[in-house]
Amino acid sequence: MKILIIEDDEKIINFLKKGLEEESYSVDYSLNGDEGIYLASVNSYDLILLDIMLPIKDGIEVCKTLRNNSIYTPIIMLTAKDSIEDKIKGLDIGANDYLAKPFSFSELLARIRVQLRPTNQNQTTLKLADLELDLLTKTAKRGEDTINLTAKEFALLEFLIKNKSKVLSESVISSSLSNMDDMNMSNVVNVYIYRLRNKIDKPYEKKLIKTIRGLGFKISDD
Repeated sequence: MKILIIEDDEKIINFLKKGLEEESYSVDYSLNGDEGIYLASVNSYDLILLDIMLPIKDGIEVCKTLRNNSIYTPIIMLTAKDSIEDKIKGLDIGANDYLAKPFSFSELLARIRVQLRPTNQNQTTLKLADLELDLLTKTAKRGEDTINLTAKEFALLEFLIKNKSKVLSESVISSSLSNMDDMNMSNVVNVYIYRLRNKIDKPYEKKLIKTIRGLGFKISDD
């Protein structure tokens, strides 16, 4: 996932960049509105973090320009202003969310995850190679074989497939499992990845779950 930060405070940029890269996001940044518009126009981003108080062009003008140019990348506006009027103005010109400074990084991550959720809420099946999940019956098959998964294993596999080919850190995966009873286990992510591998990979020649050393895990058919 690639994120563009448009912010003129270099301390905030460094803080956000370090934290987001630790969560396996790729990050570009711009210190002014003009450059932000240029980067968002020539590159493909999954999300934009946009400060309102910017030199050259402010965040409102940047957002308006991007939407007028048919760039519909999700935008979370960041600002020291916290008035209802400012929030309405930002949302009216095309921003997807609004977060007032100072904010907690964990809240920002939660809002980012909301914006990056798959948009097809009516999808009932997920497929990867010969692996198929039925989201209505909560069943899994690989080829002609039915695979018995617990509810927790199914939830994790669903999360992995919805984020297929993306490297997911342990903290991101752990966050997706936050409703699990055994979240106090220090190695809960590794435990569930191990269980999934035994069921969906071990009996088959083609392995789908990969460990990316030092970064996390991903599921893909390459």
